Amino acid sequence: MDKFEFYNPTKLLFGKGQLSSLKKEIPAYGKRILLLYGGGSIKKSGLYDKVIQELKEIDAIVVELGGVEPNPRLTTVKKGINLIRENQLEFILAVGGGSVLDCAKAIAAGVPYDGDVWDFVLKKAIASSNSVPIGAVLTLAATGSEMNGNSVITNWEENEKKSFNSIHVYPRFSILDPELTFTVPRDQTVYGIVDIMSHVFEQYFHASSNAPLQERIGEAILHTVIETAPKLVNDLNNYEYREVMLLNGTLALNGLTSMGVKTDWATHYIEHAVSAVHDIPHGGGLAILFPRWMEHVAAVRPEKVAQLGVRVFDLDPAGKTDTQLAAEAIESLVKFWTSIGAPTKLSDYGIDDKEIELMTERAMLADQIGNYVPLTIEDVRKILRNSL
Repeated sequence: MDKFEFYNPTKLLFGKGQLSSLKKEIPAYGKRILLLYGGGSIKKSGLYDKVIQELKEIDAIVVELGGVEPNPRLTTVKKGINLIRENQLEFILAVGGGSVLDCAKAIAAGVPYDGDVWDFVLKKAIASSNSVPIGAVLTLAATGSEMNGNSVITNWEENEKKSFNSIHVYPRFSILDPELTFTVPRDQTVYGIVDIMSHVFEQYFHASSNAPLQERIGEAILHTVIETAPKLVNDLNNYEYREVMLLNGTLALNGLTSMGVKTDWATHYIEHAVSAVHDIPHGGGLAILFPRWMEHVAAVRPEKVAQLGVRVFDLDPAGKTDTQLAAEAIESLVKFWTSIGAPTKLSDYGIDDKEIELMTERAMLADQIGNYVPLTIEDVRKILRNSL
């Protein structure tokens, strides 16, 4: 494996009733708060009222920004930056799923920066140590944003969806109460499951050597998701299933499985391009694209796809080549995702070949993307066409 440093500063507060921890955690950072949330589901569920009550008990001054989009937009980030500056706010409390947290991180980095916040995703600037501190109340098991410094933002006017990462925008604390995910509908639960598995895949298919522990940890997460998902999607208010899936989502992308390896992420870049143009659910896009990516790379390096099939999908390797096992592994993955209700092709979202070139162009952050098998622009175009 490669040499590495690991540091994760986020404090996790996991379990039933942890919302009451807000009163203890927030005052250390200040009481002038931007309350950030999505489309209003937290008001329907009653979570909004509970959060407001917690904030009242510490005499917090609260400015709200609701309506954060599922693919959070640059325009919303800029609104948040302006609200913090105009009201001299000290802390961001993000209540929702990964999109709300992604938005919070971009706002946090943008407040002390004199330039355009889009510079962070263009790698023209890096977040500073005086980024606004963030706390999270998570309502969806999916992105792992509650314990990492990743932020994905969409510039809708330019049809671009890009990300940045900084240690300075990790949440200072994240509250994970499985009961707060009960209201997530079946389709969003499925998208979250796909996203969790996809995060493991992006790190499992690495370009480094001698990382058996990282791979085994990833396989354990995948096994647990596969075991739990069919039960969860048919029993959405089951605390034990929600609890297991919530922790899976966190561990899938908090740095645990990426220590010392060159991770891939090409499929995420391609999906970001698709949803920047068509605004589809991120997990839905990944469910369509990942099997097609696996088919493409298995033609060059089938061994890791074969290993996934044997270790995660329990395929019998006797008398089979890596190429045969890889094909069976991909078939097993598609069958599993289809069984829980995930889409299988871009046409499920009404997407045809009209904007293949635009999506291909948007996916290419450089001449090649990915590390397990680096992809050229022609490779990306082929994967997109095979996904239609």
